[in-house]
Amino acid sequence: MTQSATDELAITGIECFAHHGVFDFERREGQVFLIDLVLGLDTAPAAASDDLHDTVDYGSLVATAKAAVERDPVDLIETLAQRIADVCLLDSRVEWVRVTVHKPDAPIDATYSDVALTITRANGGPARD
Repeated sequence: MTQSATDELAITGIECFAHHGVFDFERREGQVFLIDLVLGLDTAPAAASDDLHDTVDYGSLVATAKAAVERDPVDLIETLAQRIADVCLLDSRVEWVRVTVHKPDAPIDATYSDVALTITRANGGPARD
């Protein structure tokens, strides 16, 4: 992945209730989704100034990401993950974002602990290894 920021800010286990899924009952009943975010950014300016305005306000970011999850149902977690990445990349200080969408109650006829999709996106398109 191409990154110039050496710093990472992680926010894990953001719990959201939404109505995403391919099946009618998923849309009707809804379910819990858990979101993990890792942001690539340069934290040196904030460290030097000790000022919130010089970094990403992760409280506001979580509220915005949560709202993005909880609106407008979609069929696929791939679509949802991209929506979340797009929201995170609106802040120009975020050079790249890694988004994991967990769907622990996915309708699978088997015993399992989680379904998760992780994507990485950078300002200007997908991040590359």
